Amino acid sequence: MEKLWLQSYPAGVPAEIDPSEFMSIGEVFERSCREFADRDAFVCMGKGISYAELDRLSADFAAYLQSVLGLVPGSRVAIMMPNVLQYPVAMFAALRAGYTVVNCNPLYTPRELEHQLNDSGAEVIVVLENFASTLQRVIARTQVRRVVVTALGDLLSVPKGWLVNLVVRHVKKIVPAFDLPDAVRFNDALKLGSDHALNPVNVVHDDIAFLQYTGGTTGVAKGAMLTHRNVVSNMMQADAWIHPFAHGPQIVITALPLYHIFALTANCLVFLKLGATNVLITNPRDIPGFVRELSKYRFTIITGVNTLFNALLNHPDFAKLDFSGLQVSLGGGMAVQHAVADRWKSITGRTLIEAYGLTETSPAVCINRPDQEDFTGSIGLPVPSTEISIRNDEGMELPLGEAGELCVRGPQVMKGYYRRPDETFRVMSDDGYLRTGDIATVDEKGFVRIVDRKKDMILVSGFNVYPNEVEDVVASCPGVLECCAIGIPDEHSGEIVKVFIVSRDPSLTVDMVIAHCRTLLTPYKIPRQIEFRTELPKTNVGKILRRALKEEAGFAVR
Repeated sequence: MEKLWLQSYPAGVPAEIDPSEFMSIGEVFERSCREFADRDAFVCMGKGISYAELDRLSADFAAYLQSVLGLVPGSRVAIMMPNVLQYPVAMFAALRAGYTVVNCNPLYTPRELEHQLNDSGAEVIVVLENFASTLQRVIARTQVRRVVVTALGDLLSVPKGWLVNLVVRHVKKIVPAFDLPDAVRFNDALKLGSDHALNPVNVVHDDIAFLQYTGGTTGVAKGAMLTHRNVVSNMMQADAWIHPFAHGPQIVITALPLYHIFALTANCLVFLKLGATNVLITNPRDIPGFVRELSKYRFTIITGVNTLFNALLNHPDFAKLDFSGLQVSLGGGMAVQHAVADRWKSITGRTLIEAYGLTETSPAVCINRPDQEDFTGSIGLPVPSTEISIRNDEGMELPLGEAGELCVRGPQVMKGYYRRPDETFRVMSDDGYLRTGDIATVDEKGFVRIVDRKKDMILVSGFNVYPNEVEDVVASCPGVLECCAIGIPDEHSGEIVKVFIVSRDPSLTVDMVIAHCRTLLTPYKIPRQIEFRTELPKTNVGKILRRALKEEAGFAVR
């Protein structure tokens, strides 16, 4: 497809970026630490660490991994924690030392965690103690040989850090008992590492920076291999797009978890390059606490998903905040609803712009112009050095304006799925395009609009839920004969999971199924609606028809 979108680019945004400017994420990191040494890089619960401190702390932890644990370059280091200061320290340490980061959702069930650790081959995991009991239940069946455990207050100032740890352990009692006898405490690891120097590692473009797990097309979690070139390219693409509109020192509100690809790249990495301060929100579900935290900063950038923006707008104190410094409000991860965007602009005075990406594209593919006056429902324009193609089921490119599968080619597209060449083959075309599974149109000005979804994937508050995985879990519940999971619209989370069940046991109840799912699925994957039926619609070869169930339920078929 001709790059007709270039005509709609904002002034100052280049058509191409040069990924060879930086060989690795660590190279970008070290430059920023030198250039912005005195600025706060991250702030969490009122405690800031400067770029210089982040440089030192990450070097100490990297030296611990290298010299104390003896990890060789290319080893997998898993990180399992929410947005706390320890996350960027551990992540940048691993990347600087030439390791591959494996991000683990802290809310994983033991089943989900075990699969990801085994599939990735992680040898080390850094885990917040609140989730260490989950690790304890599976570690013996994994290749993990070293555990570093951290507590919520470990990098906070004294005595605040002690007080935070006391409260979460003994007052709120949100740290379940665990037994990992060989685990090392995070602060002890830093001290041990400080006795050693960080050995420089020659990290190159094709080295894998992240194994970022996604369900792909089948629901079996697969690690998208994101190389240093992929991620550096996407950092540069997003930086080129936002740079003309980001004036002065930036204060970025980071409420989405850094283990999610959106916040990882858009917040943590892109704005690291700009020398911004990331304000980490550890528990964004606590909306009153979140709003109080926002009141402390004259923030310039905020990113989020539709459900987060909606929750903020519905809090009475949000409208009282100072939005005079706000330059960019960016929504991604799921579709932004028009009503939410309209309310956002009426309260903040800024247009909520929408972006689109995938784990497999590091993630940014398209972003709307930051200077657009109104919300349009478009996902914007392809970012620099990105090619898109709208294709039919036979892989043929369609004429302008026709709806077809959105396919993407560019330096940010993943190397492939780790150890799954068959799955990689399914999503990559012969000419190097990634098949996104989303149905889109492109208008004469180059703006892209998602009109449908080809996959059965369910999108809950920006997180992918794959029906196959939910169905596997529900089917393992005693009394279930067969089942089918679909996504249905929801005002708060965009979609929720609904499961239809044919039971073999008349005494099986909704509560019994939900209780079973809670032990095996992360909360956002748990069905919110369950309907018992005597039979499910099927093809003549016995395949359950999800489309028919959606049509029967009266919902638009994607």
